[in-house]
Amino acid sequence: MGDSKRLALVTGGGRGIGLGIARCLARDGFDLAINGLGEPPAVEPALRELRDLGAAAAYVQADVGESADRARLLAAVRERFGRLDVLVNNAGVAPRVRADILDAGEESFDHVINVNLKGPYFLTQAVSRFMIDERRAWPERPLCIVNVTSVSATLASTSRGEYCLSKAGLAMSTRLWAARLAEFAIPVYEVRPGIVATDMTEPVKETYERRIADGLVPQARFGLPEDVGRAVAMLAAGHLTYSTGAVILVDGGLTVPRL
Repeated sequence: MGDSKRLALVTGGGRGIGLGIARCLARDGFDLAINGLGEPPAVEPALRELRDLGAAAAYVQADVGESADRARLLAAVRERFGRLDVLVNNAGVAPRVRADILDAGEESFDHVINVNLKGPYFLTQAVSRFMIDERRAWPERPLCIVNVTSVSATLASTSRGEYCLSKAGLAMSTRLWAARLAEFAIPVYEVRPGIVATDMTEPVKETYERRIADGLVPQARFGLPEDVGRAVAMLAAGHLTYSTGAVILVDGGLTVPRL
């Protein structure tokens, strides 16, 4: 196992930002495990693409917001590959309806927090225990964990408060796990995308196009899933080993303070 290809688990890796990340990791020589809510036939084109890039790729249908699904996901990865070198907590959901925080209900809050924060927090806990065992067996093997958050971790959007809170919480989760896992040489990072062209932003695409044209983003375009993927691949490659807890902005300058 010590000489085998490295394996990355990318949650929500069958589409959008997750697939962009998986593509970049496959190009860099990783094998891939991905999960999502979709039925396996719907994910087969993504798996074929990753295999064409040279990766052994497997899909597990699982909801990271559910404890039993997280356990089943990790068990499937261990059974199929016997190793896990990189965890990318990417799976996330937006509120089903954008609602003013004066009116928003608890059902949406619970759903978004469950998937975006509770799920990755406890998946990281389980994966960390696996990685600690792997670290003891193979001390030189590069390991890391990456949380994909959002500029909404710091930028307030009052029509989707639950989403902002979930990403702010995941940002703190990065710091917590970075502090806890440092002794095991398992760095933990946060990649913080801005406005990225995915199905999540498709409903507000025209609004953001106008705002970008009006100067909202200094690098005046939507981000692409591969923009985020390249950042994650750089971290997974081990180029920032002395930077645990680091936040990597992939937002085209959106959060740069300007006068």
